[in-house]
Amino acid sequence: MADPFTVLHFTDPHLFASRDEVMRGVCTYDTLAHTLGVARERDWPPDAILVTGDIAQDESRLTYEVFRQCFSELGVPVYCLPGNHDNVAFMKATLDSPPFQFCGHAENDQWVMVMLNSQRPGKASGKVATTELERLRSLLEAHPNKHFLVALHHHPVATGSRWLDTVPLRNPDEFFGILDQHSNVRCLLWGHIHQVYDQQRKGVRLLATPSTCSQFLPHSDEFAVDESHPPAYRILQLYRDGSVETTVRWCEFITAG
Repeated sequence: MADPFTVLHFTDPHLFASRDEVMRGVCTYDTLAHTLGVARERDWPPDAILVTGDIAQDESRLTYEVFRQCFSELGVPVYCLPGNHDNVAFMKATLDSPPFQFCGHAENDQWVMVMLNSQRPGKASGKVATTELERLRSLLEAHPNKHFLVALHHHPVATGSRWLDTVPLRNPDEFFGILDQHSNVRCLLWGHIHQVYDQQRKGVRLLATPSTCSQFLPHSDEFAVDESHPPAYRILQLYRDGSVETTVRWCEFITAG
């Protein structure tokens, strides 16, 4: 089989303008830098990097500059979309020039990656707006012979954690209504839930990736941090025949000093 198109997925770094800021007992800049360092040691080079939101915790413009400095010299495209904690205006202003791209889509000879904005300003839950749904529909119709990976921040299916499932994607029926009309959708990818998810739905691989900082305890009724799992990222290998191979790479803990 020909070499795959390799994507590294990072999500939910929750950075601050200050690189020393701590959240839930970890310095989020240090955990992101360390996770990226592991990727560069073990899974480099990818063809692209995909970051699915909650880049900033404090919604500061300076925070996106910190993120940009981490990823700007890696020599690969960095595709970004917003989460519920992000400031869309600041993010777009800072992360929409090469090597960065804000939302939109990217394609090669076999695959199209679509990056959707699911943010509802001021809300923890999400929604894919009508304009975004129509953009997705148009791309699927324009490329019937290519495989699709669709990425967003919010989870469109239940996680089994009662508290997390109060802040999901609010219009999953509309969203899946479009996806279900197209047999070339291969993979749906998101962040937000700070844990692993890997299931199949109507032949589509559904994937969520743990955070580069701290994780949420699976199957918990109330908010709880999962102390047993460290930061992580995901490797996706997208093959010419539409198949997807993927691995979550767990990284050792870093604690604030």
